[in-house]
Amino acid sequence: VDDKQENLFSLQRLLQIHNFNVDTAISGEEALKKILKNFYALIILDVQMPGMDGFEVAEAISGYGKSKDIPIFLSAVKINKTFITKGYNSGGIDYVTKPFDPDLLLLKVKTFYRLYEQKRALNEMQHILREEIEFRKKAEYELSIANLALEERVARRTEELFKINTELEASNHDLQQYASVASHDLKEPLRKIQIYSDRIRRQFFQENPEAMTYVEKIITSSQRMTILINDLLNYSKLSGDGFFQVTDVNEILQELISDLEFLIAEKNASITTSGIPTLEVIPGQIRQLFQNIVSNSLKFSRKEAPPVIIIHAELVEHKLFDSPRSESGDFCRISIKDNGIGFNEIYKDKIFTMFQRLHSKEYFEGTGIGLAIVRKIIDKHNGIITVSSKENAGTTFVLVLPVSQHKVSHQPALNVL
Repeated sequence: VDDKQENLFSLQRLLQIHNFNVDTAISGEEALKKILKNFYALIILDVQMPGMDGFEVAEAISGYGKSKDIPIFLSAVKINKTFITKGYNSGGIDYVTKPFDPDLLLLKVKTFYRLYEQKRALNEMQHILREEIEFRKKAEYELSIANLALEERVARRTEELFKINTELEASNHDLQQYASVASHDLKEPLRKIQIYSDRIRRQFFQENPEAMTYVEKIITSSQRMTILINDLLNYSKLSGDGFFQVTDVNEILQELISDLEFLIAEKNASITTSGIPTLEVIPGQIRQLFQNIVSNSLKFSRKEAPPVIIIHAELVEHKLFDSPRSESGDFCRISIKDNGIGFNEIYKDKIFTMFQRLHSKEYFEGTGIGLAIVRKIIDKHNGIITVSSKENAGTTFVLVLPVSQHKVSHQPALNVL
């Protein structure tokens, strides 16, 4: 919504190029008329318009039941704190100053669009669930005289709906976390901090060692923050849908070893693998799982001993860490063993938790998210994972994955302590 045609045209073309269906209005009054007739996933309002300005339109939209949950962007050339505060108080979820960065605006639009669609899907599913609850209340009376087939049908439908609702709630929670990070525009300020700090260091502080040290700490901290943002984005992506396919995991491992060849050569490391059976997995996620664990083994190595990493796989009968080996088993047990610095096993329950670090960042870089990603990938694949370790004697990760996702979905659950 903008009273200037040139602004409408440029923004409309930008969004249409990225496959968004875009409607426009040249005044607040026209926008309100369209909102009464149509459904929108996102509204971008210009603040300074004749007649009804953007603040008034935002307040009107927020008070209308049909559109009160639609995300609203407010845009203006003024960055005064008073204007920004007024924008949020009017019902806006973000305030964008002109001229805006197209890439940053697209990132925000895509994020809030996905969040709105997910919320709408969750509301629809909750409505279906409420209807199902009412149906079940009515069915409870009929179950007393119905046969076993009807009981199984109702139970199956209820279980399916509960599972879908739980997955939607978890996905919606992850999307909200991702949106809250992305909407604070972290990446762009960090990039500028790095660029200008490096320029200051090279141009002004070459002969001032103390100032040089402080500037280098700024650059290092901003680089670490950039890595943290990327890791958080990678973690949030795991909540999306993934396509399982029968995959040769050995090829993924060889590609990974090839990609890490410079680091392997620098550490004088050796990696040996045994044949891993063909598994039904999400290839990209399994590659990330092995990359995170192998990279950890290379990073947390002992100075006095070259890293030795052994990856061994075997088929087993059950989804248990100590399940007996079986050539026709439905599960694959994979162990990844190294001879690194290890850790005290009193911390083994914490290492798969977000932001948990067992070693100081001054000695080992990292964000504490890598193993949390590993745990989430294992959960996504209906598997289990554990770790054993001893200080200065190495670490062993053991994971158990289904050979076929279709088979495991039909197997009875085993109680595991």
